[in-house]
Amino acid sequence: MLIREFRVVLPMTVEEYQVAQLYSVAEASKNETGGGEGIEVKENNPFTGDPDPKDTGPLGPYDESKTYTSGQFTHKIYHLQSKVPKWISLLAPKGSLDIVEKAWNAYPYCRTIISNPDYMKGGFEIKIETIHLPDRGETENAHGLPPDILKKREVKLIDIANDHIDSKDYKKEEDPAIYKSEKTGRGPLTKDWIKTVSPVMCAYKLVTVQFVWFGLQGRVESFIQKQEKRIFTNFHRQVFCWTDGWYGLTMEDIRALEDKTKDELDKAIKEGAVKGTKAD
Repeated sequence: MLIREFRVVLPMTVEEYQVAQLYSVAEASKNETGGGEGIEVKENNPFTGDPDPKDTGPLGPYDESKTYTSGQFTHKIYHLQSKVPKWISLLAPKGSLDIVEKAWNAYPYCRTIISNPDYMKGGFEIKIETIHLPDRGETENAHGLPPDILKKREVKLIDIANDHIDSKDYKKEEDPAIYKSEKTGRGPLTKDWIKTVSPVMCAYKLVTVQFVWFGLQGRVESFIQKQEKRIFTNFHRQVFCWTDGWYGLTMEDIRALEDKTKDELDKAIKEGAVKGTKAD
């Protein structure tokens, strides 16, 4: 089992990010769906009370006094047959690369569970726990982890403007070192922007990967953690560079956008060619 905490600093408030993230998820989903692959939204509804303990246990950091008990629940299926490396597709029977994502967004806390119940059963799980705080990534134990977990945790700071981006992922219009928001005046982000920018916040993403398959566990867990860093980096570059798209929207606007996006995804997945990110 590998445990990493990715700290993503962003030039916005915690309140703004709630809208920014949901807007960007909807937009990015459309870029990843087509030709029988991509994202299928099965459910998107409010929840109240602790989630089913068989799936997640109580929502919240390890400190039970900070448990969150209401928010938005989403259930999605990711159809990934040609989006994984060849060495994985050779091992995986047809239909086994349909990945289930369940997320409980009790903002500013969110828990996401990714699994493959039809093929891997309980042998595969990615758990992503995120807490959003108004700081620059300097909170050392944002999730209230106990000492034994802290010993296993590896911390990675993500700088959306200055971290290396693979050439196949790079888009000039999604480069925070170039982008300037017309609505907010924010950007471009400089070399030391994390130390100086205002407003500022950090998404603390604790990623736990478990893959039980003799002879492949270490390789697959390391591969998944590498891909999570790539996804978090590219996605949050988009979040900032799409500021003029989400700035000023309300949560009511976001729910309407999500409903529209679901209809668009249902149509797109049946048409055209496969598109979007492919894992290395």
